[in-house]
This record gives sequence, structure tokens and C-alpha cells, in this order.
Amino acid sequence: MAEKIFLIAVIVCIICNIIRFIYEILKHKKIIKANQFTLVIIFTNMALLWVSWVLLCANDIHRIELTNIIRYIGISFVGIGLIIFLMALFLIKTFESYEGDLITKGIFSKIRHPMYLGFILWLIGLPIYFGAVYAFILAFVFIANVLFWRYLEEKELLERFSSYIDYKKTTIF
Repeated sequence: MAEKIFLIAVIVCIICNIIRFIYEILKHKKIIKANQFTLVIIFTNMALLWVSWVLLCANDIHRIELTNIIRYIGISFVGIGLIIFLMALFLIKTFESYEGDLITKGIFSKIRHPMYLGFILWLIGLPIYFGAVYAFILAFVFIANVLFWRYLEEKELLERFSSYIDYKKTTIF
């Protein structure tokens, strides 16, 4: 049963990552615009992605036994990622359709893309916690996807805000 769950979760994760990848390209090329409809689709896609990621990690068919300290480090990454993500979400108050000024306060005063950083910490932390070997390998493919989203967003922010170059000098990631 765990093997079936793992395989289904891998397929769902890959499909969700492809959907998000295509969405980001279409948004960047201004073929589609973030609105209520796209927000629902992307929110649903991301929810499916994260649920399938947890299931994939928990049911990985190749696991290694890690010491508790290493497992705690993994779950700490997840917790820290969640905190960073939520801090950003409460400031920006949206997932996809932010049209306001450049946010440089709160978590954004230190980290340019805290939501993406949160995603990356989840992607690394869960496989470590579960000792999930295949999930850990897949995490790097998914991290590349998150870094691609970040790259496109950086280009957009450089176009939208003349102060973004200076902002980049005072923040990380």
C-alpha cells in the first residue's frame, strides 16, 4: 500500500510542479494575469503539491534510519520554513495578485523571497525527517523549480520598482 501511495504522490507532485512552472511562464510573458480564478487554481495546485509532498516523504520506498538529532533538524527546517512563510503571508496578505508597493518591512527587510525560502526549507526538511532517500533526491528537482519562480519574480520586480536594485543589496535570497 505504501508503494502505491508513494507512486501516486510522486506523480501528483510532478504534475503540480509542471502546472506551476507553466503558470509562472505564462504569467511572466503576460499571457495570463493573476486574478481570482488563477488564485483558486494555483492555491488548489499548491495545496495538492504540499499534501502529496508529505505523503511522498512519509511513504518513500527507500528510507534510511537517521539519528533523532538529524530528524529533529529536518523537522526544525519544516517549522522554520512554515514560520517564515506565514510571516510573509501576513504582511503581503495574498498569494498571487499583489499590486502594491515594494514591501521592505518585517521579514521582507531581511529576506526578499521568504515564501520561496519557506518552500525550500520544507522541501529539504521533510525528507530528512522521514529519512526518505528518493524524496530527498526529488527535492532538488523541485527546489530548481522554486528557484526558477524566484528568478522570474526577480525580473518582474526589477521592472516594477526602481528601488529594487538597492533593496537587493540589503537583503538575502
